[in-house]
Formats: sequence, structure tokens, C-alpha cells
Amino acid sequence: MSQSLLNLVAIAVFLMTFSALLAPILPISPFVPVATTFGLLGLVTVDQWSWGGMGTKIIADIFATAEDRDRVLRHEAGHFLAAYYLGIPVTGYTLTAWSAFRQKQSGLGGVQFDLAKLDTEPLDSQQIPLRIERLSIVLMAGIAAETLIDKQAQGGANDRQQLRSLLKSVGFPQSVQAQKERWAILQAQNLLQTHAEIYQSLKIAMADRQSIEACYELLRESES
Repeated sequence: MSQSLLNLVAIAVFLMTFSALLAPILPISPFVPVATTFGLLGLVTVDQWSWGGMGTKIIADIFATAEDRDRVLRHEAGHFLAAYYLGIPVTGYTLTAWSAFRQKQSGLGGVQFDLAKLDTEPLDSQQIPLRIERLSIVLMAGIAAETLIDKQAQGGANDRQQLRSLLKSVGFPQSVQAQKERWAILQAQNLLQTHAEIYQSLKIAMADRQSIEACYELLRESES
């Protein structure tokens, strides 16, 4: 069960408990909180089956704390910075479920990469492993950004799944995938620490919802 779904279920239980406590004081039928709660949980179930949980994510996002929003910002800025330095084109980013929905993206959105452009680059057999390493570091950069501050990552489940799918597609056995994942996180942490000041500037720009072009310009100016 996703964290956003758990949050919404917790809200439903809270509303039911709160309504039940008020029932003896206010003229509220005991069936009202029960019906309301089951109605909300029913909508959650329909959302999971019909929209892939997008509605749940949007509602849960409304109740996100400032700490949660900062964690998402740190995570996505980590992806963006790593992509910039490793030559993976960034085409867009979102920081909320609602923004992702408006851009017709699934889940919570995040940083979008132009992997199709990479596929047009000519590669020889020696360059392919380097590309896999670059992509691995970029995918793990969000988790790396979280663990540098919080010592653990709450987000990144989809990032891990993408990395495992990538490694599996090029023939790495499952026993090696975890090792590659840890290596990519360490490399991403080193990259973020090396460019710590630029990373902080990028976070501010993304928090202000600046355009991709403005973020790229900021990164280029920080290097000069």
C-alpha cells in the first residue's frame, strides 16, 4: 500500500473517530460518520482501480507537511543536478501530484529526462557500460540527496525499480543489482557533495518553479 493511500486512510479513520466523539454532543446520527468513512474509502478503492491512485496522491499531497515538501524538493533537485553533470537532458520537472496530473504524468511526477535523445547517439561497445553507469547515478541521485540529510530515503521506490529494470535489461543478475545500486548511490552522494553550493542554488530555483532553461542557466553560471 502506498504512503499516500495510507495517509488518506488515516484521515478517514480520524474523521470517523472525531465524528463519533461529537455525536453525543451534536445532533448527528451515528450512521453519518460511518457512511462518510465508507464512502471515502470506496472512492479511494475506485481511484486505485480506475486512475491508478492519482486522485489519492493529489488529495494526500494537499495534507503534505512543509518537511515532506522539502524532502521532495531535495530528492528532485538531486536528480536534476546529477543529470546536468552527467549529460542526461532534462525536459521538465514537477514537485506535486497536482502538477504531475496537469502535465499528464503518472504518479508524483518528478524530473523528466530525454532518454530518446541519448538513443540517437552513436555508441561502441566500450561506451555502453559508461552510459549505464551515468543513468544509474542519475536514477539514484534522489535517494542520495535524501540520505545525505535524513540518513534514509522515504521516496525513490520507483527509482529503484527503474534501475533494476535497466540493469536486468543489460544482463546483470539479481545478485549484482543491489551492489550496483549501492555503488550508484555513493557516486551520486559524492557528486552532490562536490557541488553542494550549486545544489542549494538549484533547490531555490526549483522551489520558485523556475523554467528548465532558467535552471540550466543557473547551473552554467555557477560553473563560471
